Amino acid sequence: MAIQKEIWQDHIEGNLFKGNEFLLASTDAGQYVLNGKVVHIPQAGALPTVVKNRSSLPGTVVQRTDTDVTYALDEYTTDPILIPNIDNYELSYSKRDSVIGEHERALKQVVADNMLITWGPSLLANMVRTTGVDTATTLDSTTGYRKKFTVIDLKAAQLMMNKQNVPMEGRYALLSADMFQQLTDDLSTTQYRDFSASYDPTNGVLGRLYGFQIMMRSSVVSYTNASTPVINAYGAAANADDNDAVLCWQKNAIERAMGAINFFERTGDPTYYGDVYSFAVRMGARKRRTGQEGIVAIVQSAA
Repeated sequence: MAIQKEIWQDHIEGNLFKGNEFLLASTDAGQYVLNGKVVHIPQAGALPTVVKNRSSLPGTVVQRTDTDVTYALDEYTTDPILIPNIDNYELSYSKRDSVIGEHERALKQVVADNMLITWGPSLLANMVRTTGVDTATTLDSTTGYRKKFTVIDLKAAQLMMNKQNVPMEGRYALLSADMFQQLTDDLSTTQYRDFSASYDPTNGVLGRLYGFQIMMRSSVVSYTNASTPVINAYGAAANADDNDAVLCWQKNAIERAMGAINFFERTGDPTYYGDVYSFAVRMGARKRRTGQEGIVAIVQSAA
């Protein structure tokens, strides 16, 4: 039977964030997507000036200038895959369903990687460097030693957000598996007990510390070792002196938008003697404030 495209498109949308729940800890701009390709958000102008005990009249008349926030969504497509027609008869399981599941998992990984890079801060004022004891680097393609990630470093990120008047509610910290291991190693018995009390696997939260809901994935982002670290592009191999990083943010400081989802199929292809399938998803993200308030990167320091 032919695959029902609408069912699979809904299935992809419903599962795109499973295993990447941290993506949901952001502002959803999906309602502003036009034609499934572009985000267009009307942006209110500056707030009016407030004068205490006004002594002169009339007040100055000003006109508010509104602007628009517009950005294109990236398109993520999978390479078409062939399922030979003979497989439909000889396999004891549904290879078609298995292949589609693999495409879905690949899309989830690549989309999440790219959105994290978009969210990562680029301003030095929004970065903290690790301060722990020296340890061998764990980031692929790098060499040497780095200072461990500690609870003090997370507390420094908290202080940075506090000074930026960032709301306490809705703060998150996403750690790589290696950085998470370093953090839990640094926790005292009392701290670990309090940290674990907020364990919520359904939403991907492993604990809570200094106001941050702690989440983890295999890798997050990496930065160069320049005086002002620069986040590495997607797919770029890290240099020998590059550094792993933790991303901290407040939910209203970052944004995501999902556009069109398409499932393509060509069954009974006479040139390939089988069925051909592929997917396309449009997703986009941005930092919502020019000063990048509410986003902090905790970048490793060289030993």
